[in-house]
Amino acid sequence: MSEASSFEFPCDFPLKIMGRRDQMAFQPAVFSIVQKHAPDFDSARVQIRTSRDGNYLSLSCDIRATSRAQLDALWRELSACPWVKYVL
Repeated sequence: MSEASSFEFPCDFPLKIMGRRDQMAFQPAVFSIVQKHAPDFDSARVQIRTSRDGNYLSLSCDIRATSRAQLDALWRELSACPWVKYVL
């Protein structure tokens, strides 16, 4: 297995996406981006947590990853979204 692809695809892949709680567009934007790259994504299964101080939301999403290229494109688009602060 090459260094660039340390996963065996397809595989379940967890994502944690964080953004400001006061940005109403954050959650819909994240769901739209993830759905675009992982059409079988189920937004009903997302775990949502508020930060201790109540300023940020954390969305834990599980997707079925089919390739490294898919994950890279998803990460790039989420990172470019103005409402997203971090993607893990």
